[in-house]
Amino acid sequence: MMDSTPEEEKNDAREERPEKESESISRREMLKLTAIAGTGVVLGMSGMATLMSLKHADPGPGSGMSATKPQEGASDAIPFYGSQQAGIATPQQPYVCFAAFDILHQDAGELLKLLQEWSAASALMTAGKPLSEGGNVTAPPADTGETKGLSPSNLTLTFGFGPTLFRSDGKDRFGLASEQPAELSDIPPMPGDQFNPQWCGGDIGVQACADDPGVAFHAIRNLAKASKGTAAIRWVQNGYIGAPDGQTPRNLFGFKDGTANRELDSDAARSQHVWVSSSDAPAWMANGTYLVARKIRMFLEPWDRATLAEQEITFGRLKESGAPFGKKNEFAPAPLSQFPASSHVWLARSAGTKMLRRAYNYVEGIDGGTGEWDAGLFFISFQRSVKQQFIPMLSLLAKLDALNKFTSHVSSAVFACPPGAGEGGFVGETLFRSGNR
Repeated sequence: MMDSTPEEEKNDAREERPEKESESISRREMLKLTAIAGTGVVLGMSGMATLMSLKHADPGPGSGMSATKPQEGASDAIPFYGSQQAGIATPQQPYVCFAAFDILHQDAGELLKLLQEWSAASALMTAGKPLSEGGNVTAPPADTGETKGLSPSNLTLTFGFGPTLFRSDGKDRFGLASEQPAELSDIPPMPGDQFNPQWCGGDIGVQACADDPGVAFHAIRNLAKASKGTAAIRWVQNGYIGAPDGQTPRNLFGFKDGTANRELDSDAARSQHVWVSSSDAPAWMANGTYLVARKIRMFLEPWDRATLAEQEITFGRLKESGAPFGKKNEFAPAPLSQFPASSHVWLARSAGTKMLRRAYNYVEGIDGGTGEWDAGLFFISFQRSVKQQFIPMLSLLAKLDALNKFTSHVSSAVFACPPGAGEGGFVGETLFRSGNR
């Protein structure tokens, strides 16, 4: 490298000076930043350092810089937009955070706006992007921020509309009552139900599933934050599953749960049993489905005292392999005669219906009244018809299932999940278009 002459060094210094001056904070900018802290506040050296860091942390609009860079091309991102909502036929993620919301007003325009905002936020979060970049330091951040730096974790957000969104106490709340599907009504009472009304129903249900429980919670938390004053959470349920890739997960009784889902692996089977057809009414539900959620308390202590033989006869399959009696493979075809009569599996198959299960285990500590585990199964199923598929099966199980002495249903909810949204659209758009609203 060649040495510089004194004249060249002077020129270099003059060229560097504007850059250094641009890095310093001006008197006018200092006054603006001081106003953030409040009039009359005296800043010490630590306070001055904080304001200086604020000056450089947020380049401001038009700078071409971002304090939080969105993730691009993440390999574990599932698109939010599509003809059908994600989180239904999507391979089941290990964690769920499910929330039911109640709408706090009766303004159809505000409801539409909320669905638009939720859909836009969902598209960002499922892509692993923050809800905003930079931001005004004098206002709360749009994104709560706890997932910054994390991958999208295969997050999916699935929305459904409850019966009370259409009618509540006989009232047409949003002018949507004429569009309520005949399938969308509360499940009739069943023997053994022990419901807490606060844990049932809801105007809108949102299922957040992800490979990371924090990512699923973050999604629900931020939707709730964005809806402040418009919607309030009625109930929330977290859950998890644990199974090697491609294998059927096990419930807290130790049995494989969801073996029959393989029968719905094909598009043809799902079209028949899961997705609402364009020939079904109402038309706005085409490519949608119906979601049933049931929280089932499992009495683990008495179950753990039962012999292996009693457990297998009660559930209806071999515990180790998940196979039918007399078989070695979980998926081996077997006639009903291969299953113990009145067993859980025998009754479920006797109903002759199929549905897509997406159940999760839950553990909520110890029941203060009994000292026993407060744990069980958060059952979720998707079906084309609640009345023709789910209710017939549940009716048989509620009356005759040998498993009933080890379980109790403590909550229930039903939601109509509309089709997916097109790019830039919103979930529920077909509903609002159906009445030219």
